[in-house]
Amino acid sequence: MNMHPPCMAGAGARGKPICLWPPCAGRVSGDDALDMAGQNPLSLDLALDLLPERFPGPGGVAVVVRNGKEAGARAWGYAGLESHQPMTRRTRLPICSISKQFTCGVLLAELGEPEALDPLLPGFLPALAGPLPTVRQMCHNQSGLRDYWAMTVVEGARAEQTFGPNAALPMIAAIRSGHFAPGQGYSYCNANYRLLPELIRKAAGQELADLYRRHIWGPAGMQGAVLTADTRQPEDGVTGYEGNDSTGYFPADNGIFWVGDAGISASLDDMLAYEAWIDATRDDPDSLYRRLSEPVAFADGTPALYGFGIAHETVGGVAVTGHGGALRGFRAHRMNAREARVSVVVMFNHEASARDAAAFLMRAALGQAEPVWQVPEPDWTGQWLCPSTGLIARLEPAGDGVKLHFATGPEMLRQQGPGVLASNETRVERRGAALRMQRRRDNIDTLLHPLPVAEIADGAAIAGEYLCAETGSTLRLEARDGAVFALFSGRLGQGRMEPVRPAGPDVWLLRTRRSMDAPAPGDWTLQIRRDARGAVRGLTLGCWLARGLEFIRPA
Repeated sequence: MNMHPPCMAGAGARGKPICLWPPCAGRVSGDDALDMAGQNPLSLDLALDLLPERFPGPGGVAVVVRNGKEAGARAWGYAGLESHQPMTRRTRLPICSISKQFTCGVLLAELGEPEALDPLLPGFLPALAGPLPTVRQMCHNQSGLRDYWAMTVVEGARAEQTFGPNAALPMIAAIRSGHFAPGQGYSYCNANYRLLPELIRKAAGQELADLYRRHIWGPAGMQGAVLTADTRQPEDGVTGYEGNDSTGYFPADNGIFWVGDAGISASLDDMLAYEAWIDATRDDPDSLYRRLSEPVAFADGTPALYGFGIAHETVGGVAVTGHGGALRGFRAHRMNAREARVSVVVMFNHEASARDAAAFLMRAALGQAEPVWQVPEPDWTGQWLCPSTGLIARLEPAGDGVKLHFATGPEMLRQQGPGVLASNETRVERRGAALRMQRRRDNIDTLLHPLPVAEIADGAAIAGEYLCAETGSTLRLEARDGAVFALFSGRLGQGRMEPVRPAGPDVWLLRTRRSMDAPAPGDWTLQIRRDARGAVRGLTLGCWLARGLEFIRPA
């Protein structure tokens, strides 16, 4: 699983990209991949002014903090189109998964180290076979557990139904297996963070909101921050919107209850106070954010890019820490460049990319020009099968890049030299008809096998009922005049009919964009299993957040 990480572009001489990771430090990663010579960086004011046009939607807020002070901020549009309520810097918006670092923060502040909670964990994962993860591995998303929000699809949930405060723990308690042995890899998993407040409450005897207030909101001056676990009741009458300029914008219908993995609502002024607090304590080795953002590693010693609810990445070659958040109708992202003393926060009540907006502002604040990418090679279109995950990887050209469809959503890769595509975290290299894929965040280095495209397949051969022994859920495949549909039934009900399309020999693709969590957990790959006589006996189902689910076809 050790791998050389993908080259991460930083500005070298004349703006050429250089690999920032040893052993390639200082080496140009593709002479023509990125050349910013002659490009002028945008002023921060102009970049802020461009946000509503570049990231259109009903409303949003953004702030840039430099040296602990506000350097620029905007609040535009409407918190509710129907109510005519303007968006302001005091409007509280769900920060969603940005909450994860706050949860880890109160764990460290109240209990010292995650190991204090390890003795309590067996009671919450009674069915898990094999070694239990440590609480520290859970904080680093190295537990290997499947994501429970992804599993709601398999359990028959519909996107708009209510997922109450007591629904998550029974699902998590039923987990029997995971993606990998704890500590061997990275897999984003909300179950890790849903368990943390339960463990903290049992050890400290206090509610999470009280601990947020004592250890973070109070010291940072986040006067308006609040825990809003019920997504049907957003703060300040704000409305989140699905859709885009092409489809129009319509209110999102959320019915989930979450805490620990998400749940905090905060205004722009609250997040400004948080970033200023981080800057004010930046030189204190015992400060909470310093402890949260310290480098972490996998069990084999390989450096990891995620720990304690904090993601580590680069923007224009500058190291940043931060996190994003998503709920249907809402997107948020924060970044902190510690050495440059620059922070950025962006929050939308729509589904444009807050991460891209934050990176756009970060580059402007750092005085960097917008990148100009090398035109990708013309023959990247195709699909491959990943043996280590059982998932399809698809490549399709998209403007000045190539989109990789593999994990939770499309990832834009750029040409980095002949036969090489890369992003900050992923590197794809041609190996004949196969592809070598390295995913630094996930600690994965694997060979993808070409998967011949099958546009027509015998749906009648796979039609029928399938049972997952691990979850008790069922999957019914129906063939109707050449079309195939899937229906999941489980402890959360009966889902809707989802189209299933042939992808390759005995490989099918289920692509749903409707899920209780947002964004949806990605494409689901179905691999059909046959016996020696060719009869269908079962299938293996998985998406990036929930892999390796075995279904059998009863005789």
